[in-house]
Amino acid sequence: MTLQRRILILATAVLVLAAVGVFAVVRASSRAAEKDRPRAGGPQVTRGEVSLAPGGGSRIVFRNMAWGPHRDELATTPAAAPDGPRTASGVSCLRFHAAAGTGICLTADKGGVQESYRAVVLDAGLKEVSAHPLAGIPTRARVSPGGHLAAWTVFVGGDSYAGTDFSTRTSLLDLRTGKLDASLEDFTIHKDGAEYRNADVNFWGVTFTSDEKAFYATLATGGRTYLVRGDLAARTVTTLRENLECPSLSPDGTRLAFKKRVPGLPSEAPWRLYVLDLASMRETPLAEERSVDDQVVWRDDRTLVYSLPGDFGADLYALPADGGGAPARLTASALAPAFLG
Repeated sequence: MTLQRRILILATAVLVLAAVGVFAVVRASSRAAEKDRPRAGGPQVTRGEVSLAPGGGSRIVFRNMAWGPHRDELATTPAAAPDGPRTASGVSCLRFHAAAGTGICLTADKGGVQESYRAVVLDAGLKEVSAHPLAGIPTRARVSPGGHLAAWTVFVGGDSYAGTDFSTRTSLLDLRTGKLDASLEDFTIHKDGAEYRNADVNFWGVTFTSDEKAFYATLATGGRTYLVRGDLAARTVTTLRENLECPSLSPDGTRLAFKKRVPGLPSEAPWRLYVLDLASMRETPLAEERSVDDQVVWRDDRTLVYSLPGDFGADLYALPADGGGAPARLTASALAPAFLG
């Protein structure tokens, strides 16, 4: 092959690769622009005031996933009309939770060459109180019932809980003192009656007790997952039970809803929802047969709310917490709900 022919082939290859790159950028831009346009039949979304303040009527605040100019913004609907018209705030979050007038918003900063993330503490009017850089992709967020503590989890390696090749970092913030525990891995672990240390420790899915002195979470180590109870003053976590992920404590403090890996299910969709009675430690399987990769929220002491993939991102479903009934779609094109008022 002559040198001239080689140069021609190389130049052609460069042009083809450049064309492919331009096409990919144009297509991505087109798809992003499409998501900025409201879709026919979608929910009505208008800009307005969204408040996290106690009182003000029973309502839901969530990440709006409906296509249009307010996609990814915090939005609200009355709890009595969860799939009705929604009011958007102008504040964008990837993950969100709120309680007692305090919100935590895990958000993306797209100004630099590489996308970065922050945990932003919000006051009742959605104004930024403080912000903290995140080490990875946001995945879980919780505020304590009294609004004084916040927790968040990010993926720092991998991007799915379904497999085993991932690493997380979970942080706790005391809003009264400003003290930030950057990683729960700094807490002392008690497992099987002894102090435990291992390089492969990961935590995620924090849920706080009402007295704000303790929390529950998931610990993963040695290829297994455990429910742990954490003591904030002692800076310890103690394993309580195996094969329990993303716990969520009921408002009355007596039960934990969680997802559990069930043998025989596909590796990419291995979970079923259960509720654990903390007094008897008895598990109750719930009437949702689909795999739910979410940290559920309690709407009240009787009802759980969680997300499943939808046509335009995610939809919220409600389910009785006693094992009866059936799942019902609550809100379309929505994620990360907080029930307020």
